[in-house]
Amino acid sequence: MPNITVEHSPALDHVDWRAFALALHPVVVETAAAKIEACKTRTLRTEDEVVGAEADPDAHAIVHVTLALLAGRTEETKAKLTEATLELLRKHVEPIDGCTLHVSAEVRELDPSYRKYVQ
Repeated sequence: MPNITVEHSPALDHVDWRAFALALHPVVVETAAAKIEACKTRTLRTEDEVVGAEADPDAHAIVHVTLALLAGRTEETKAKLTEATLELLRKHVEPIDGCTLHVSAEVRELDPSYRKYVQ
């Protein structure tokens, strides 16, 4: 915990997602009282995307960040973390000419059944 997942369109392969994650982890620590060594980010490249009725696959690019935290954060803290994540995305993801960029983030609580171990 936190488990962070970044999903992005192929058009955004040029983004330095490792740099984004390394910038995001301290923000999560400061905002949500997490430990830096507990922050884990996975970046997943999506393949098939459709936005609205648009037929041109190059007309849109999507980024969605999910931050999964243990329960106990206030709604205010979650909203602050989501806004901070979007601000970092603005700094790391440049607009693409002729392409509409759809960027979103959410904080969700891990299910009480969540367990982990580290070896």
